[in-house]
Amino acid sequence: MSRRDRLKKLIVVQEQLKALHETRHAGFVANAIAAEAEAQSLSDSFDSADGISQLFPELYHRRIKEAIDKKQLNLGLANVEVGKIATATARTNMVERAYRDVRRQDERDSADRERLEIIERKSAEDK
Repeated sequence: MSRRDRLKKLIVVQEQLKALHETRHAGFVANAIAAEAEAQSLSDSFDSADGISQLFPELYHRRIKEAIDKKQLNLGLANVEVGKIATATARTNMVERAYRDVRRQDERDSADRERLEIIERKSAEDK
């Protein structure tokens, strides 16, 4: 397998890795949004004149705190994934540049071989 083929396969793998990190980032952001909505919903129901919230205030406070903690955790994980996305993007770009360089070199080598064959045929015809 040539270097060109290996680089081409590596580009595919790098793009898949980048897509994985983007998907994970989106999942963490969605979880953070859901946790924020849960905390807001619990807070709104606690503020209402509902008897249940007045009977169990510590339960509401604990659940609100857990939802806020979950939101913060997911936002932190999303930020970690942003770094991984940036790293994967940089690696993909680097491999793509290497692939283009190798492809251009292969094309130059092929053109050089063609020119040499033409020169050899001409010199053979002249003899």
